[in-house]
Amino acid sequence: MKSIFSDKATVIIRALLSQPARRWTVRDFETEFNVGRSRAAQVLSELREKGFVGGVASGRLAYSQLTDREGLIKEWGKAYRFELNESHLYYSEENILKKMKAFLQNKKWDNKYALTLHTGANLISNYVNTPIIYCYLDSERFDEMSLEIRQGLHLKELKTGGNVCLIRPYYKTSVFLHKQDIKGLSVVSNLQLYLDLYHFPQRGREHADYLLKILKEKGVDLG
Repeated sequence: MKSIFSDKATVIIRALLSQPARRWTVRDFETEFNVGRSRAAQVLSELREKGFVGGVASGRLAYSQLTDREGLIKEWGKAYRFELNESHLYYSEENILKKMKAFLQNKKWDNKYALTLHTGANLISNYVNTPIIYCYLDSERFDEMSLEIRQGLHLKELKTGGNVCLIRPYYKTSVFLHKQDIKGLSVVSNLQLYLDLYHFPQRGREHADYLLKILKEKGVDLG
């Protein structure tokens, strides 16, 4: 996880996957995503060596273009586990999602959180019935936000079990890239949903495959 699938490196990968036909330069990643040119060049070089990216490697006309989208996603899926994130479990006696949505909107935190796993995917696929809310919070403000959510929604802290999971993301920089608004709720990208679900013990692979099927039927790619 320290090379092409580290946090900053996946900013580049997410960009490539979101626009697979685009010819990217290192300058693009600097100006659009604040990734230094040397770092971008290093990641692109590794991707090129692994056969995921093609184009012109060097010179004035240098550019990089995604050539093996499915292979790159598959390789990322092998390397990543949701357990890399830091998860905190709490319990609410109420149907919490509606109250949580109102609380987060009132705090104007729409850009500081995103639902994931079955919670986020169910808004697209409605496949796995689960009462648990899985929610990423902004890494830099995690302590402050989680405290306010716990106090505002009267959540009880648990060592095991629970129906609210607040998550400090492993991908501090990139996890919120290409997040989406679904029914007034902030949800991670389809790509992040797929990655989080893929190795998740509780029916994760099953839901990941079904989500992919639904997206293909809608003509939507992971990205």
